[in-house]
This record gives sequence, C-alpha cells and structure tokens, in this order.
Amino acid sequence: MFNRNRSLRYMAAIVSISLVSGCGLLGDESSDEAGPIVMGTTSAPSTLDPAAAWDGSWELFRNIYQTLLSYPPGATTPQPDAAENCKFDDSASRVYRCTLRDDLKFSNGDAIDAEAVKYSVDRIKKINAETGPAGLLGSLKSVEVSGDREVTFKLNKSDATFPFVLATPGLGLVDPDEYPADAVRKDSGIVGSGPYRLDSYEEGKQAVLVRNGNYKGFADRKNDAVTIRYFQDSGEMVKALRAGDIDITYQGLAADDIVALDTKGGENAGLQIVEGVTANINYLVFNPKDPWSDKLAVRRAVAQVVDRAAIAHKVYKDTVDPLYSMVPTGLTGHTTAFFDDFGDPDPKKARAILTEAGITQTVPLTLWYTTDRYGSDTALEFKELKRQLEASGLFKVTLKSRPWNTYVVGYQKGEYPVFGRGWSPDFPDADNFIAPFVGEQNALGTPYPAKEITQVLLPRSREESDRANVVKDFEAAQQILVDDARLLPLWQGKQYLAVNEDLSGAERSLDPSTIMMVWELSRKTSW
Repeated sequence: MFNRNRSLRYMAAIVSISLVSGCGLLGDESSDEAGPIVMGTTSAPSTLDPAAAWDGSWELFRNIYQTLLSYPPGATTPQPDAAENCKFDDSASRVYRCTLRDDLKFSNGDAIDAEAVKYSVDRIKKINAETGPAGLLGSLKSVEVSGDREVTFKLNKSDATFPFVLATPGLGLVDPDEYPADAVRKDSGIVGSGPYRLDSYEEGKQAVLVRNGNYKGFADRKNDAVTIRYFQDSGEMVKALRAGDIDITYQGLAADDIVALDTKGGENAGLQIVEGVTANINYLVFNPKDPWSDKLAVRRAVAQVVDRAAIAHKVYKDTVDPLYSMVPTGLTGHTTAFFDDFGDPDPKKARAILTEAGITQTVPLTLWYTTDRYGSDTALEFKELKRQLEASGLFKVTLKSRPWNTYVVGYQKGEYPVFGRGWSPDFPDADNFIAPFVGEQNALGTPYPAKEITQVLLPRSREESDRANVVKDFEAAQQILVDDARLLPLWQGKQYLAVNEDLSGAERSLDPSTIMMVWELSRKTSW
C-alpha cells in the first residue's frame, strides 16, 4: 500500500495552497543559466494541429498556442488571455463577445486580428476531424467579426459552458497564412501565439520550446526554454530523472515508481514527489458495433464483476481511487451510481444477469489498450481485468494493444469491441464528463445517441450559469449512463510529479485540467 510520508504530505499541502494563491513558495527563481529545463513524459502528441486533436496533444498546445481565455495559476474559471475581455451579451447565454488585446502577433510576426480568430474556429468545424475538437462546438452557430478586435460567437442554444470551451487548447489560434482552411496541417511546424514557439520537433522523441518574443498574455514566464522529452515507459523516464538528464516528470509515472521515488536518499537523493489534485479518470468503452458488446446484459455483467478496489490496490498501489461514476469526486453533481446499482463485485449476480437474458455460454470479449499513453501500468491493469472476468467463469478475454497514434485511429474507426480510455477534463465541470461521450459525434468514435441526455438534460443545464443549480440534471444523466452501461468508470487518478529539488514552480504548474504550464518552472538560485 502507498503510504505517504511526512515530506509528501507537506508537499501536497503546498500544492493545495498554491492552487488557491498562485504564489511561489520555494526559493528564488532565475532564468536558464544551466540550459533549458527538461521535462519527461510518456504522453507524446498525436498531431501538431489543434483542429485534429481532442487528446493529450493539448499538453503541448497549452504552451505554444494561445486561446482567447485560459487559466492563470490559481484560477478555476477562464480568464482573458489573447482576449482583453469577454462576456455574454444576453441573459440567455447565447451571444458571447470578446475583444482582443491590442497589437497581438503570431510567433512569425503576422498580426492576430478578429478575422484570424474566426478563421481558427471556423476551420475546426469545417475540417471536422474524427480526432479533433469539433464536438466541443456543438452549440456554436456562427462567428462574426466587427473591426479588427471584436469577435462575437452566436450560439444555437444556451450554453453557459461556452467560455470553458474557448479556454481549451483545442481552440488554439492559428495563422490563416500557415494553416489550410479545409485540411489538417501535416508538417512538424507550428505557428502559434502562446508563451513559447516550437523551435524543433522530433516525433515521439522531443519538442524544443523557446520563449516567444511576440507573446502578449497573462503568462509570467520564469524560464527561457523548455525541452519536452517523450518516453515509451515510466522506468526509462525515471532512469533519466535519476541520471539528471531530465528535471521533472509529467504524465506516465508507474505506481511502483511513485512509491520508489517517495523513498528518500540513495538513488533518489535530490528528488521529491509533488502530488496535485486531479479529475483525471480511466474507463472502459463498449462498442455497439460488436455483437457481444452491443448486448446490455453482457455490459451489465461486466460491470457486476469488475473489482475497482483490487485494480487500485494491486496494480496502482493506491495511487488512484476507485471510481463509480463518469463524473469524478470533487465536482458538483458527482454520484456513486455504479456502486449504488451494482454494489460489491459478485459473479453470481453477473451470471443471473446473463441467464435472464438467455446467455448461457462463455462470452468472448476482446479488450484493447494503448501501450504508450497512460503509463506502464496500463498493461498490468488490463491483465488484472482479464483475470477478474475469467475468474468469474463467465467470460473468455483476449487482450490486444497498440501504440497511441494507431490506437486512436482504431477506436475512431470502431475496430475495438471493448477498449480503455483515460480522460483529462477539458474544463472542470460535470458537463465535460458527460457531453464528450454522448451524441452522434463524440470523443470516442462510437455514436451514443442518449437522447434524454443530449436533448433535455445537457441543454437545460447549460441555461444555468450557477452550476450549483444543475445537480439534479447531472445526477439524472449519470443514472442513464449506468442503466446503459456503455461506459464503465474504473478509477480516478492523482497527479504525481517527480521533481529535481533544484527546480521551482512544480507545485503551481498544473491548470484545472491538470495540463502543465511549463512557464511556471524555474531553477533555484538560492535556498
């Protein structure tokens, strides 16, 4: 079991304080006399074009593309970034107007005006990439401009969450002269207006970021350059950290490595673990194109067998928590609906579910997972799922896997009967743990009409700007997800950063979607 020592509890307290105050707590900060800060992660981008990414590519995008709104350290609601100000112009939350900062420029010197903003948003909808963020713009009717600096978004229905959508890295501003209007940019270059520009990029290996001299926004950059190195597994990344080849890890630490790094001294001398609060979740998706996954009784029987607590303890050493709803703990509207309906794992109840549906044979299921996205523990997690399902005597499970780039293509084409996904929120609202997974076009590539959710509950909840008033709608939506069992939540993660003690800013570097804001990192010059 993972038992945090006093030092780790102290660091967690610092994280909590910093998320509120946004202030630095560790030493003096300086620029990069010792060279660029180097960050390691197992989460490599699938694309460099915002129009084609609704995934972890946003981790890079946050730092090189600029959005109209974003999250300064400590903020949980979007604040102006490329915009000078933004607001709804009506009481129905259907007209949203933004005024740009004056004299904005892309990293190549081209001017950013209202037309460039309109172009950036319109191309997302026009390209409508299967792996892109067009699904986030379902409420957008049109984008209009007035002069060089005013942009108006007209919505086809009330949507109080629209400012959150504009703050997602998927809505990053692009240069109309550099990005085609009707196709995804294919080369390895980026022209953005974020705090950094992409100096060089080697797919699957590294991204070299340097300060963007044309940037105008809220980010207070505490370094001049950051190199992001991409690793295939946690062990390789930790080895690089201990050798001093990287300064900090971001995504992908395995549970065993987190526990090992929490041991002070020895090979961990000069290193520390920083724990941050996160709403990241992990879940299974059942594809209705598969004849077995399409059967409600099969899905409900799987839900009745899966032992989340065993996965959290045996595989993840209690560095994650069991999750019983698609809406994670800590968000307004969270329930424990799966536990309320299914209770503890019970193979006998699962058999009764199948028998009642006339299914008496062993059910064959193929479970797919990605080998290089969510860390080295993913393979162990799916082995444990296979063990649990087969131990019930009800299922025969085949495991298959692919690297992330081809894995994405596979599930978007509907190739996988059952597959694993992780979800880092686009924004911290229960809406973002329901809306992306339902509807004819969603983030999973498997149409899920769920008309009561898409046509009644979500639209009604989006009329309410006070999100505390939408709890009943979200509770009802979660119950529908349980009844259908198309999505099976497994666990809610925690964010652990392994950091060289010479580095400052890690405790305030995560935004509300737990995306790394690398501009907060710096080297200490004194103690």
